[in-house]
Amino acid sequence: MVNGSRKETTDEREWVTPPSSFVDEANITAADREALHEDGWPTCWEAAAELLDWERPYDTVLDDAETTRWFPGGRLNASYNCVDRHVEDGRGDEVALTWEGKLGETRTRTYRELYDEVNAFAASLRELGVGEGDVVTLYMPMVPELPIAMLACARIGAPHSVVFAGFSADALATRLAGANSAYLVTCDGYYRRGTALDLKSKADNACHTVDQAVEQIIVDRLDDDRSVGDHHSYTDLVDDRAGVEVDPIERNAADLLFLIYTSGTTGEPTLVGHTTGGYLAHVTWTSHAVLDLGPDDTHWCSADVGWITGHSYAVYGPLALGASTILYEGTPDHPEKDRLWEVIERNEVDVFYTAPTSIRAFMKWGGRYPERHDLSSLRLLGTVGESIDETTWHWYREHVGGGECPVVDTWWQTETGGIVLSTIPGVDRMRPGAVGRGLPGIGAAVVDETGERVATGESGRLVLTRPWPGMARSLCEGTDWGGRRTGTVDGEWQYDTGDNAVRDDDGYLHLLGRADDVLNVSGRRLSTTEIESAIVGVEGVAEAAVVGSVDTVKGSKIHAFVSPESNVAGDEALSGSVQAAVESAIGSIAAPDTVTFAPSLPKTRSGKVVRRYLEAIANGENLGDTSALRNPEVVGELESLLDQ
Repeated sequence: MVNGSRKETTDEREWVTPPSSFVDEANITAADREALHEDGWPTCWEAAAELLDWERPYDTVLDDAETTRWFPGGRLNASYNCVDRHVEDGRGDEVALTWEGKLGETRTRTYRELYDEVNAFAASLRELGVGEGDVVTLYMPMVPELPIAMLACARIGAPHSVVFAGFSADALATRLAGANSAYLVTCDGYYRRGTALDLKSKADNACHTVDQAVEQIIVDRLDDDRSVGDHHSYTDLVDDRAGVEVDPIERNAADLLFLIYTSGTTGEPTLVGHTTGGYLAHVTWTSHAVLDLGPDDTHWCSADVGWITGHSYAVYGPLALGASTILYEGTPDHPEKDRLWEVIERNEVDVFYTAPTSIRAFMKWGGRYPERHDLSSLRLLGTVGESIDETTWHWYREHVGGGECPVVDTWWQTETGGIVLSTIPGVDRMRPGAVGRGLPGIGAAVVDETGERVATGESGRLVLTRPWPGMARSLCEGTDWGGRRTGTVDGEWQYDTGDNAVRDDDGYLHLLGRADDVLNVSGRRLSTTEIESAIVGVEGVAEAAVVGSVDTVKGSKIHAFVSPESNVAGDEALSGSVQAAVESAIGSIAAPDTVTFAPSLPKTRSGKVVRRYLEAIANGENLGDTSALRNPEVVGELESLLDQ
C-alpha cells in the first residue's frame, strides 16, 4: 500500500485501487454509478443536463425517430453557462482563468473580469455585423483572448472555428473557405522558444486567397507597436465597449456551437460540427465525473485549444462547472525542462490532464525535474490522445502523482466531442495499460469485419453501440464520416470508431491503435501500438513510433524510431534489447528490421506523434508542410540520421 492506494495482482493482471481519501470526496460514488446504470439509457444523460441552466426545458432527453436529436425543445446559451451563472451565484471574484505566457508572464481573469471582457467583445462582434449563425474563425496562439473570443461568439449565437496558430496560410485559407467564414480574429504574432514569429502576414495571405471578403481583428501579443493596418484592434474594440452588456442569445440544443477540423495527423483533415446542448452537457458531465472537477478546483489540460481536447477540457467543461482553468502558451522544456512542474506548483493545480507522448518525454528527461517541485496539490492525473503503456503509466503516477493520485486513462475522438471510455476515479480500480469500460450511458463493443461481436480476448474494431450527447452533428444525421458510418448491424446501432481494441475478462478495453495503423508483413497484419508498447517497456527507452517501409517481398519492413531516456546511449546494445523485447512479446515476425535512435519524435502541439512524417522519412519521400508540428526541426534531424 502506498499512501492509501493498494496494488493487487490477479491472474497476472495488476490492479491499482484509488486511495480512500480520494474515494471519500469523489464527485461520483459507487452508488451514483449503480443508480445511473439502473436508470437505463438514455435517461442517465439527464444527470448531465441537470448540470446546466436551461432557458427553456427540453421536451425529452433523446428523439431518434428519424435523426438523433439530443434534448429537443431545450434552449440554452453556452456562454451564460460558463460565465454568467457563476457571477450571479456570487463567485465573481474567484479566478476563472490563469494564463502562463511564453516569456514568463502571468495574467488572471476572475469570473467577473471574464464576464466583462466577453460582453465587450461580443458587443464588438455584433457591431461589426456578426449575426446568429455566422462563423467566426479564430487563428490564435494560447492567449486569454482565445477562450474569451470563443465565449463571445457563443454569447451571440455565432459558431466559432478555431485554427491552430502553427498552421500555414494555405491551411488557414482552406478552413476559412470550408466554413465560408467572413470574420477572422488573429494575433500580430506569437513566440516559439523565445523567438517572435509573425502571424498577421500568414493571416493576410490566407484572406487574400479566399473568395469572400474577410474582416480581421488583431490581438496585440508581441507588444511591439506594429500597425494593424486596415484591420481592427482587439484592444481598441474592447476598451471602447467596456461596461456594455450583451444578453446571451437563446440557442436550440441542436444549434451549432462550433466547427473544428480533425487534426490531420494521418491524412487530410475533416470538418466536424458540435451542437450546443448535447456537446455542452457531455463535456460538463465528464469533467464532473471523470476529471472530478468542481468549483474549488484548479485544472490544467495541457492541450492547445486549437484541438478538440482544448475546447472540451481547457475551456467549456471546466468553466461550465465554475472551476479555474490554466492556459499555457509555452512548451514543456523552455526555458528549462521543469517548466510544467513549476506551473503546477505555483498555481496549486489539482487536476492535470496531458498526453502519453508528453509523459514519455518527461520520462526521457528524468524524474529529477518533477522532484524539484512541490506537486502535493495534485489529486488526480489524466491521460488523453492515445494509449498509455504500463511503464509510462507507473512513471506518471509515481513521479508526478507521488504514488497516490488516481490516473484516468481516457479515450475519445474529435467526433465524440468528449470522453466516452474511461474509469471513474472514485469508483473503479485502475488497470495500467487498459482504458477501462464505457462510461454510464455509453455502449462499446469489439466487432469483426461483419459487425458481429468477437469473443473476449480477441482483437477487432471498436464500435460504440448507442448514441451519446457529445456526438458530432454529422453522426446525429447518420452520414458517412471519414469513411466510417453510423448505422444498424442486425438491429444494433453502431458507430465505427476506426480504432482496434480487445476486451479482457473483466470487461476492460485495451486500445490497439488505429485500424489503419497496421503493418502488413509477409501477409500478417501487425498492430503498431502493440509493437510500440513492447519497445517502450525496454529499460532506457522513453518513447517509440513504428512505421512501415515499402518492401516488394514482405509488403512492409518494420522501421522503429526510438527515443532513449536522458543519458542513455542509442547503441547496438539498446537496439538488440529493443528487438529482443518485441520478439519475446509478439514474435520474431514483429521484430523491427531497422531501429533509428532519435532525439525526439515529430509531434503536434497536442502531443500526438505524427507517424506519416516518419513513414515519409523511412521511405525517402517528400515530407510536405511541417509547419503544424510543435518541433518541425526534428524531421530534418531524422532525415540526416538516415542519410549517414
